[in-house]
Amino acid sequence: MPKTAVVALGGNALTRAGQTGTYDEQSDNAVTMARAVMGLRRSGWRVVIVHGNGPQVGNLAIQHEEGRRLVPAQPLFSLGAMTQGQIGSLISLALRAEQIDLPVAAVVTHVVVSPDDPAFARPSKPIGPFFTKARASELAAKRGWTVDDDSGRGFRRRVASPRPVTIVETPAIEALVASGSIVIAAGGGGVPVVPGDTGLRGVEAVIDKDYVAGQLASALGAQALVFVTDVPRLMIDFGDPTERALAEIDVEAAERYQQDGQFPPGSMGPKVDAATRFLRTGGDVAVISTAALAAVTLDSTDAGEGTGTRIVAARRAARSST
Repeated sequence: MPKTAVVALGGNALTRAGQTGTYDEQSDNAVTMARAVMGLRRSGWRVVIVHGNGPQVGNLAIQHEEGRRLVPAQPLFSLGAMTQGQIGSLISLALRAEQIDLPVAAVVTHVVVSPDDPAFARPSKPIGPFFTKARASELAAKRGWTVDDDSGRGFRRRVASPRPVTIVETPAIEALVASGSIVIAAGGGGVPVVPGDTGLRGVEAVIDKDYVAGQLASALGAQALVFVTDVPRLMIDFGDPTERALAEIDVEAAERYQQDGQFPPGSMGPKVDAATRFLRTGGDVAVISTAALAAVTLDSTDAGEGTGTRIVAARRAARSST
């Protein structure tokens, strides 16, 4: 039976540092992501792609705010749906540039969250571009935003980031995967919804795509969860003289490092947390690495030089290298 890998791509992979987010920039960056996905497919993996949308949804929110004098601004959850279509199209076109007849399906995905999630009282998810402190304060006063420093890189808008409860379109995604399609789903963490009087209704939030990717992987019975990042390996003691890279660790070691605060919430924390949850619910392996190393790391039987970080479910000797 073919194996399934859920691959999580960051929104920053499509709009990189120093870029403004033009269509051409995002399209060129999508080609790199597509090649990584095709590497997995050529290795025999069925692939489901989950992507971030932080820069894109933040930019779209600014466009709507600035244009509200001419047309009504739409709520944040609706902007999330719009970016699913936009980024889904970018990735689909990039994949078909690699293979013109490739079966690809982008699914606008809704994710149920709890209305009582404490995240609604503590907006923490950064979205959109970086601002100076003065400009961020001005926007916060003008638009009612919550803003904060983002890892010393500048100030960004922050919104609520509740945990996913249920992915509504899971049966449809499962059917598409079984048909042989590469599926793009739960973009930007999905459209956040809560139960309402007449079904589901959207709420102002952005769900972390790493947690949704892990939940979707578990729901699909996937064997692998792959996080494509801009660093080749997880690091522990980052910035200290004892800093070292991790090649392969088991789930228990990953959980210990997490408890020790090695992976900050604003950095690798959600990826490692999602990876360990996935492995504890039946997954075989989670990979954290760059687009160039994702396929070779997933298929490697020896996590040595030239590979990223593997987190495995089975107990085995943990290995690391600098």
